[in-house]
Amino acid sequence: MKTKTTRENYIPFNKEFLLEEQLKAFGEDQKKIDDFKKLFDIVEHYYHYEAFNLNRNLKQNYALFDPDLSPKERENFIGKSNFSVFKETLLQVLERGNYIRIDQETLDAAFENSDLIGLNLSIDFNAFKDYEIYVRGHHKSKEKITKFWFWKKEIEIEYYDRVLIYLNYSDSDFLQEKKVKLGKMPFEPGSIGLKIFKRVPKNDIETVFPNAIPRMSTKDKLLLWVPGLFGGISLLSAKVIPALINMYDAYETREAIDLLNSKTSLNQGLIALGILSAYCFRQYNNFVNKKIRYSKMLSDSLYFKNLGNNSGAFYSLLNSSEEEVLKETILAYSFLHESEKPLTAEELDHQIESWFENKLNTELDFDVNDALAKLKSIGLGIENNGKWTVISLEQSLIKIDELWDNVFQYNVAH
Repeated sequence: MKTKTTRENYIPFNKEFLLEEQLKAFGEDQKKIDDFKKLFDIVEHYYHYEAFNLNRNLKQNYALFDPDLSPKERENFIGKSNFSVFKETLLQVLERGNYIRIDQETLDAAFENSDLIGLNLSIDFNAFKDYEIYVRGHHKSKEKITKFWFWKKEIEIEYYDRVLIYLNYSDSDFLQEKKVKLGKMPFEPGSIGLKIFKRVPKNDIETVFPNAIPRMSTKDKLLLWVPGLFGGISLLSAKVIPALINMYDAYETREAIDLLNSKTSLNQGLIALGILSAYCFRQYNNFVNKKIRYSKMLSDSLYFKNLGNNSGAFYSLLNSSEEEVLKETILAYSFLHESEKPLTAEELDHQIESWFENKLNTELDFDVNDALAKLKSIGLGIENNGKWTVISLEQSLIKIDELWDNVFQYNVAH
């Protein structure tokens, strides 16, 4: 059995599916079914309003560092954009969306192991003041890869469902001092880049860096240079050079030579040298083909896996975080509502996780504390001596309607 620490908080089912599953508890009671749908329709709108405010906060405090804005546009946000507030809000959104940060050990392992591209990638980290990678969800899939030019092997590859990379670029003076080569990578020194991808191989996660440059692996170098070096020296010393020396000595001394044997020996050496050159070219061409495959994979990521860049990534992040919060609230309310007695957080946590494991064959670490905090904040959950209950559906509808009505109070008399 997996330990709890190996599980994710992420719930890999959409909110509509989970809502329908919880409605089954009401059987044929159509009124309760309708009331439950109404309740979470209003709750969803309320969380959407929260997400709107987070989005506005993120955009304002990111604008000064947004590489997609013109310098003139960014000037308007001097003194208005706050890096600390931006970073704090971004981390809050990532936490709500059940993203987890990739540690350096995992990233180092990805550099050492490559499932699909089979290339060593070089990344100049001097380009960044700071960088962080966050992931959510994972699954395994069977993929076929080519081995030894003709043999295809099927392997199991683990993918991250979502990957966000945060890049805080160094300023121009530091880049010049460190002689950072960024190639054709378009970016603004001192800016902050955000990119979000879907379905990224765990062992190829380093490919999400925009300045990842393919390098020859030790194996590629050995296959290219060792046969070329030793084979070339052997052929030159045994065939080509002796034949040339013999012909030159005969020319200098004006002595007769066995021209036929000398030419045959020379031609054989040159032919063997040509074959060796062709082998080395083929090895180098294999590396070039790997680079082409890598470029195609990046192109696929750009057009098919990329879900948002810079401020455009906020919408994807906020949508997923909003949905995660709603799913947690739906589950916590439903299980407490159906319970015949008040439950502790641990009891509720166990019931929900067991339901996922037995009903949906899914292991996860339900974030029960966050779910209960949400229920309490919107007035649906009640704690008494460490045990939790929820108010009835009728009372919940009234409570959540009052909460929504009080969001805007522009008509309050002064």
